[in-house]
Amino acid sequence: MDEIKAELSARLPSGTAFEIPIFGGIPVPQSTVMSWIIIAVITVLAIWLTHNLKERPGRRQAVAELLVGFINNFCRENLGEKHWRTFAPYLGTVAVYLVVSNTCGLFGFTPPTKDLNVAAALAIMSGVLIYAAQFKYHGFRGGLKKFASPSAMITPLNVMEMGIRPLSLCFRLFGNILGAYIIMELIKIVCPLVLPIPFSLYFDIFDGILQAVVFVFLTTLFLSESLED
Repeated sequence: MDEIKAELSARLPSGTAFEIPIFGGIPVPQSTVMSWIIIAVITVLAIWLTHNLKERPGRRQAVAELLVGFINNFCRENLGEKHWRTFAPYLGTVAVYLVVSNTCGLFGFTPPTKDLNVAAALAIMSGVLIYAAQFKYHGFRGGLKKFASPSAMITPLNVMEMGIRPLSLCFRLFGNILGAYIIMELIKIVCPLVLPIPFSLYFDIFDGILQAVVFVFLTTLFLSESLED
């Protein structure tokens, strides 16, 4: 048991991939490098899927149109006709990134969202988007009035939500991905043959996609609340 605990403890931290030799050395975490790889893969796939578009779409173009159409319809239904075009690119990009990041363990890679820093960065970006949109579309005074909606009595709670919402997004994503990673690593240590396959289908695919959907859905829900009149 101690050997299993020691081996698992060695796999959990997100180590340093390399150091940038300036200012005494700037460490670059493995999760950051993995994110760069995922971003590069998504960029190449996006260029390939949208290259040489035609009126009669082939299979490649049909896949691109299906994905974009799904994201656009989701944003239209939740944000309304007035706002969906503005936020669909961001929400779609985050969704694709999270799906790829959360499921890359299926191919033997460590999910970057297992790192608290990555989850926190995504949550902070969503928080900034939500409240920036609130003040942009309602104005400064209107944005402040939103904190007193629907009643001035709950203003302190609405102000607290500025920190609670990003924290909720962060720890929900981080906790679920880290938990799934720990379970899969334990299974691989105890029984490295056959048994990890069915569990990987759940933890690496179903749970990974589910957490991406939950993160984007909650971000969209909070954004919709900040935009409504």
